[in-house]
Amino acid sequence: MSTGIEQTPADGETLTEDELEALIGDRAIARDDHMNAPGFVVNPDEVQSVLSDLKERAGYDHLSCVTAQEYEDRYESIYHLKKYADASDEVSVVVPTASHDPVSESAEQVFRTADWHEREAYDLVGIEYADHPDLRRILLPETWQGHPLSKGYDQEKPQVVTLSEHANPLEGDHRESGGESDTMFLNIGPHHPATHGVLHVETVLDGETVVDVEPDIGYLHRCEEQMCQQGTYRHQIMPYPDRWDYVSSGLLNEWAYARAIEDLADIEVPEYAQVIRTMGAELCRIASHMLALGTFALDVYGEFTAIFQYTFRDREVVQDILEDLTGQRMMFNYFRVGGVAWDLPEPREEFFEKTRDFLDELPAKVAEYNDMVTSNEIFQTRCIDTGVLEPEVAKDYGCTGPVARGSGVDYDLRRDDPYGYYENLDWDVVTRDGCDNYARVLTRMEEVEESAKIIQQCLDLLEDWPEDDREVQANVPRTLKPDADAETYRAVEAAKGELGIYIRSDGTDKPGRFKIRSPCFSNLQALGEMAEGEYIPDLVASLGSLDIVLGEVDR
Repeated sequence: MSTGIEQTPADGETLTEDELEALIGDRAIARDDHMNAPGFVVNPDEVQSVLSDLKERAGYDHLSCVTAQEYEDRYESIYHLKKYADASDEVSVVVPTASHDPVSESAEQVFRTADWHEREAYDLVGIEYADHPDLRRILLPETWQGHPLSKGYDQEKPQVVTLSEHANPLEGDHRESGGESDTMFLNIGPHHPATHGVLHVETVLDGETVVDVEPDIGYLHRCEEQMCQQGTYRHQIMPYPDRWDYVSSGLLNEWAYARAIEDLADIEVPEYAQVIRTMGAELCRIASHMLALGTFALDVYGEFTAIFQYTFRDREVVQDILEDLTGQRMMFNYFRVGGVAWDLPEPREEFFEKTRDFLDELPAKVAEYNDMVTSNEIFQTRCIDTGVLEPEVAKDYGCTGPVARGSGVDYDLRRDDPYGYYENLDWDVVTRDGCDNYARVLTRMEEVEESAKIIQQCLDLLEDWPEDDREVQANVPRTLKPDADAETYRAVEAAKGELGIYIRSDGTDKPGRFKIRSPCFSNLQALGEMAEGEYIPDLVASLGSLDIVLGEVDR
């Protein structure tokens, strides 16, 4: 094994492609560069050593996403690596496996987050990962026959679910066999208010102490990736992202797809449209964080009368503004490839006044939330030093967004991998070093204030924008057909964290492969680390502090 580099680079230092090639040495059997990053093809039995070197010696400590796909002559796993210190420094590790024996090493021993990503790759595509600690289906039932994203999958084949498998998976609370154990198995969900959607949390208790937690997901799986692969780039994909994080973040989701296809098709978005996109995205972030705060207060101390209602009151104001802008309250479908659907609503002065009124009232409302929530003694007792997620653990699970920033991980794609109009505006990335449930709440509340600063600056720009230069869309061809085998992975900072899209073009007007990197999917993996050793109510608080939405987890 040849490696030309023996020193770990200093923080922030970037290796050149030649240095990366020397680091991987003869373990790289070919190059497969992607539009966003250099790519190295490695043998399936050298995945762990290559990823370990890239992590420990080159600083690629963020396994952002794992994409699996099948070609005519092989299967392929792609590990998309980034750095938490520099999100724009990326590298792809491509692992081909033979069609008749699709087995490669698991990356779970290097990155804990690979656990769920590889289970999904096995479930949907059919690639097996040697040494994986728990390789089984994750989104589909265990009895499912075939792998839906593989080429040989028969969509017409009836799926046989045995009576025992079809039975309610939830059993009554019970102690382990033998009667000597003090542990008890407890089902939380899949239909429980504290799970924030259809989520089943299998929990083992020792008295009131949580000793093991396993989230059981997939109840809301809707084949989103497959549906996007059947839609045309220009018009038929954009409506789907609104359905991923469907509670408030529609425009943020739409931006993730728009950024990927605009990169793939080399489309430059007009500056005016970028300002509108930025403003709309931050309105969605505020709406999302308001919902997170209200439901978290409900989780922690049953606060349904004041906080929950207040946050929904304020969220409704944001929804009204977004409805004025997009014509919809939730499923916006406002972004277009190359811009936005239309200009600001007329009369524009009325829209500016309404939005400014909301921003003017926001500081007093945030202060009110701090009076009622964060300074509340009961709230602090329930949240401080509970659900602790250390920064290195958060990184190992690929956590992003307020979950990571609440653990002191200074990572925000709006600043670190700039897009839209963010780099021209004055705002700060919020981080907290508490690492607990309390820190994650404070992070979101402070991010509301930062979003308001961004929106205020966007309004100033839009008001003064020259009338003749209000271009809302680029000149995009009627039919988009990116070059065959062009590949890219692009992400945006959604309300819950890094929302990424991988697209491989096959030369037609539809993607050959469309992969969604969900921040909630990665963040939810860390629940066990946060909850084990704590009490049952703290488990509920920890789950609430992750602010997951199952539409995005399951896709």
